[in-house]
Amino acid sequence: MNGPHDLGGKPGFGPVTPEPNERAFHADWERRAMGMTLCSGALGAWTLDESRHARESLPPDVYLNSSYYRIWTLGLETLLQRHGFLTANDLKAGQPIDPAPKPKCILKAEGVSAAMARGGPCDRKIDTTPRFAASDRVRTRNVEPTGHTRLPTYARNKAGVIEAVREAYVLPDTNAHAQGENPEWVYTIVFEGRELWGAGAAPGHTVSIDAWESYLEPA
Repeated sequence: MNGPHDLGGKPGFGPVTPEPNERAFHADWERRAMGMTLCSGALGAWTLDESRHARESLPPDVYLNSSYYRIWTLGLETLLQRHGFLTANDLKAGQPIDPAPKPKCILKAEGVSAAMARGGPCDRKIDTTPRFAASDRVRTRNVEPTGHTRLPTYARNKAGVIEAVREAYVLPDTNAHAQGENPEWVYTIVFEGRELWGAGAAPGHTVSIDAWESYLEPA
């Protein structure tokens, strides 16, 4: 979807200014927000892609005026309510009021280190062979999806060259909406800066993205 999260290449938002030696958290509530999000994800009720879609579906005025971890918290509220673990009454009271379903899994303190080390691998084995090969020229599809996608707006309907064929990975576009994993081959595509930004782009600049096979067609 073309939401407020899709800022790549859009002017007017100022420069990216990384902080030297930036701390992982700027306040204690941010640490708690991350912990709640990860532990809630371990309930087994939704996928990583659904959680991303919950955050990017926030209204533009809310998203653009929220900090990173406030976006996480608002997205988590959406997911917990969607799957019945939280109600509007609970939120208003600041404590559990209504009954909730029993989760599939509860992540306890002693299991956090192992869970973090294990992560959530999304690579899969598939029987098909890659449609494209390194050095092939391809064009990304010109689409306006209404659901989740990992193809950024600035890189749609653009021609580039495949730099590498990666493994097969779960397709976010379907996995975010309970339509199955449907894994596909993923490719690293290199675009010339001027292909993306026009004649005003600096000569010699390139941008690389990883793209699922269904995002591509032969150039």
